[in-house]
Amino acid sequence: MLTLWGPGGKGRYCDGMSRRSFIQVGGLAMGGLSLPQMFAAGARGDSALDARKSVIMIYLTGGLAHQDTVDPKPDAPEGVRGEFKPIATSLPGVFLSELMPRTAAIMDKVAIIRSLVGQVDEHSSFQSMTGFPMGISQREGRPHFGSIVSKIQGPVNPVVPPFVDLAPVMQHRPYNTPGPGMAGTSHKGAKMEGDDLALLKPPADMAPDRFAGRRDLLGRFDAFRNSVDGSAVEGMGSCYKQAFDVLTSDALAKALDVEREDPTLRARYGIGSPKHLGDGGPMWNDQFLIARRLVEAGARCVTLSYGFWDTHGNNFNHLRNVMPLFDQGVSALVQDLHARGLDRDCTLVVWGEFGRTPKINAQAGRDHWAPVNSAILAGGGMKVGQVIGSTDKIGAHAAARPVHFRDVLATVYHNLGLDPHAVLHDKGNRPVNILPPENEPIAELI
Repeated sequence: MLTLWGPGGKGRYCDGMSRRSFIQVGGLAMGGLSLPQMFAAGARGDSALDARKSVIMIYLTGGLAHQDTVDPKPDAPEGVRGEFKPIATSLPGVFLSELMPRTAAIMDKVAIIRSLVGQVDEHSSFQSMTGFPMGISQREGRPHFGSIVSKIQGPVNPVVPPFVDLAPVMQHRPYNTPGPGMAGTSHKGAKMEGDDLALLKPPADMAPDRFAGRRDLLGRFDAFRNSVDGSAVEGMGSCYKQAFDVLTSDALAKALDVEREDPTLRARYGIGSPKHLGDGGPMWNDQFLIARRLVEAGARCVTLSYGFWDTHGNNFNHLRNVMPLFDQGVSALVQDLHARGLDRDCTLVVWGEFGRTPKINAQAGRDHWAPVNSAILAGGGMKVGQVIGSTDKIGAHAAARPVHFRDVLATVYHNLGLDPHAVLHDKGNRPVNILPPENEPIAELI
């Protein structure tokens, strides 16, 4: 196994590599094919390397109050309607909460689903990311949708993982990103932080002659080949050399470096902070910009967790404090995708695990509400500038055009050029559809 470099520190091998990095470098399986496999695929001319469709999914940890944001109910009775007024949007007759003026101004570039159904009362990312509740996902090995994309389509650019997960580790464990399940560990989302990021570029203090010496290690693969099944590495010599060349490149590190962006654009996104809110995610708007940079660099799927929306108490003051940054970041991302010509190819999905109760509780909060939820979508060549579905007068149930939450994922797969009913095989080699046959792409969007 080829050990290249790594940050120094406690719990590391004599050359400065952590055990985790040491294990990874041999294959550098960054959320998909290992680098040698990527190059082998490229040498074969696999069509998967040519497509440029992508998705950015922003998961709102905790469940956003739909009545106070994208589905205002000004005519609801006292104790239900909340404290915020509706405002007009760029679409005649469509209103959003006064907390979302920037999104209201670009309503012609987004689609809002107000009638999501089918979710269960569960504080986890599994429904949004796999299409199934946590228990089913774990029992059946249902993969994160990014892992499925990685497995079926592979990389666009051999330097860039097909699936990057920007979500940090959160205190409430079910919020954290689901695993690759039956897709296999090599299709786990790449975590571009810590040791993973350090692997992408040599330390600044590494002397050229020392680096050249490590390149000479490529000539010592015979010992490695003799220690494993020869068929596993047969014919891979040139691919490993290319893999080494990728590791000397800082292309991916550059994509992750928002300091390279125009400061004016970065400020338009809102920057935010890596500090967690509650037991959920941070409101780190830089990650919105990083996600855009990653899909431009070739990532197919980028996911992140954002904010804390479990407002059992103090719902209205909390939203007053946090919604301006949310509104700024989402609207900036939508506009940036359009400005850079990515709106045809990159799908944006913003949603959480459920809605909030119509009735305001004694702590001025809203509790969990699974019967109906909302989502914001943009890009992907979809027919945006519309609202799909509606809820009753108190926002409790879908009144028109109920949309199953798995249909959102079916739409994502469709936009990526994948069949949402394609077959995977579980650990017992039994065929399993990605999504059930009844879940289809949302017709109004395509």
